[in-house]
Amino acid sequence: MAEKKIFLEDIDQRLLFGYQNTHLRMIESEFPIEITARGDWVYLKGSDDEVEAVDKVLNDISDHLKATGELTDRYIHYAITMVKENGTGPNEQILDVEPLVISLTTHQTIKPRTIGQNEYVQAIEKNDLVFSIGPAGTGKTYLAVAMAVMAFKQKSVNRIILTRPAVEAGESLGFLPGDIRAKVDPYLRPLYDALHDMIEAEKIKRLIELGQIEIAPLAFMRGRTLNSSFVILDEAQNTSYNQMKMFLTRLGMGSKAVVTGDITQIDLEDKSKSSLPKVGRIVSNIKGVSFVKLTRKDVVRHRLVQQIIHAYEKYEKHKK
Repeated sequence: MAEKKIFLEDIDQRLLFGYQNTHLRMIESEFPIEITARGDWVYLKGSDDEVEAVDKVLNDISDHLKATGELTDRYIHYAITMVKENGTGPNEQILDVEPLVISLTTHQTIKPRTIGQNEYVQAIEKNDLVFSIGPAGTGKTYLAVAMAVMAFKQKSVNRIILTRPAVEAGESLGFLPGDIRAKVDPYLRPLYDALHDMIEAEKIKRLIELGQIEIAPLAFMRGRTLNSSFVILDEAQNTSYNQMKMFLTRLGMGSKAVVTGDITQIDLEDKSKSSLPKVGRIVSNIKGVSFVKLTRKDVVRHRLVQQIIHAYEKYEKHKK
């Protein structure tokens, strides 16, 4: 058994330890170790490896708290996962890479919250075509929309175009009344939701009327050339080979495109026809094209989402 005594300098122990030491209990539940807090000191008792691992977790969450002024359960779970899987904390891997702040207004900014998200945002900044592949909750669509809004406000592009294939997620919506927009809006609602977090509703309506924001099914892209636009293709796992080829060849001068998708949630009847698993073999060697793979470690929704994704991964691996 090993023991270690850690001195905590210039930090609010109440925020670090959590209410009634709930943060320390979270760490203890993940490592077979005893943690005791006494004032400015924390005492660790366990095996050499476990003591070293928990020391890294505590150092990382302390650095995070000092840098941001906050510490959430989600970040603690993220730090624990990173140490368990990589032997290092999130901050250790990102020290030499400043997170790119997405400035939407003087009062509204969005920051990547994980290493994978930071890599994703940096890729969008540096490349004209980015593919982001990963599970639900990793911020694929949200961060792409934020980058599009920032580019539009900085006048780097003249239009934002958001598109999705109109494929039902294993359900039949039946007959939808109304005009074409009323019929396709249910498929596009997540894109509206992301936009509404970043732009006032009335302004979105006005920009749509002016044609500066367009939200449309993928089929509406055929035959067009999209110049000076920031184009996002969401749910790309539900595109066929021909649809993906059609979309990628729409890009015009001064445009940027982001393609997002989750290859574990293909809604096509014949899953083998999805273009997303194949597109990397076709275009990954082209300069200006980047592929970013996000994982459950990048999930920023409720902490249970990360665990649910892991449970499904284990089940599907066992089934195979």
